[in-house]
Amino acid sequence: MLSVVVVGSVNLDLSARVARLPEPGETVSGATLDRFPGGKGANQALAARRLGARVSLHAAVGSDAHATEALAMLEAGGVDLSHLQRLENTATGLAMIAVTPEGENQIIVAPGANALLRTPARDALAADLLLSQLETPAQVLTELATGFDGYVCVNLAPAREVDVTVLQRADLLVVNESESRWYGESLSAAGGYVATTFGGDGATLERNGVIVAEATPPRVDVVDTTGAGDTFTAALALRLAAGRPAREALDFACVAGALATTRAGAQPSLPALAEVESHRAGVRPLQSMMWPLSLGIQPVRKVRRMWVVRKYSHLRGVFLPFEGDGG
Repeated sequence: MLSVVVVGSVNLDLSARVARLPEPGETVSGATLDRFPGGKGANQALAARRLGARVSLHAAVGSDAHATEALAMLEAGGVDLSHLQRLENTATGLAMIAVTPEGENQIIVAPGANALLRTPARDALAADLLLSQLETPAQVLTELATGFDGYVCVNLAPAREVDVTVLQRADLLVVNESESRWYGESLSAAGGYVATTFGGDGATLERNGVIVAEATPPRVDVVDTTGAGDTFTAALALRLAAGRPAREALDFACVAGALATTRAGAQPSLPALAEVESHRAGVRPLQSMMWPLSLGIQPVRKVRRMWVVRKYSHLRGVFLPFEGDGG
């Protein structure tokens, strides 16, 4: 069993289901409100656990009642919380999420205790895989990534400045399309794989600027995309850290991410390993390929119909927007 250390955020998600997302300055009424455990670090930790890994989460929560709700599914799911930092007179992180009937979302995060996370002790980080994101202090990530001996995956979300040593050290960087545009040429400094998700058009895996694998997720009935990107990230990192081929790992991650959109909430939607494997055995993704680089054939990036995704995203079960990462 692969051992995983996740260093990241814990939030309580306040999720409002709305008829449509508001325009700037507009109020949309008639929403129904749900509360779910969330946070990119917590989501990825539980996703990795449900996919069969042994997981320890290093995160910070406040001294308020929200912490109990935010940690409930992690505790029930068997994630090791013995290294959790509980901060007095501090609020647990909150995410305010608006979700449409088509599963699209908008997310605002009040980081609370996440912004005060201290770098974990080095002896507490013995594991095969380190998973981290950008909802905690930047210096924590820099210190961890450069000092960790195993496989390092960094989900570069939400987009913000990152020390170049992190880009160079990471074995896997994960971004969605908007984050990829934000980072631009800085991603050329990556020392390992760069995975980019493109909503219903799937995902690519690059190395040294060359696409080595592409995959498209299966069609599903999309309910809520919150947590889909976190599921994708955990699934891909687990497979690559275990030495699986790039194409197989990307297929697995796309199926896992797709299944995470079929239920409401970030953590309640995370699929178990058996569910992902069963779906892969019965339904192959629409497109999956690895370019035969050994034959000298150069990869050609397919034309991404992102304008189609945006214009026709109301068609349930047709498109899978991985951009709904957070929560």
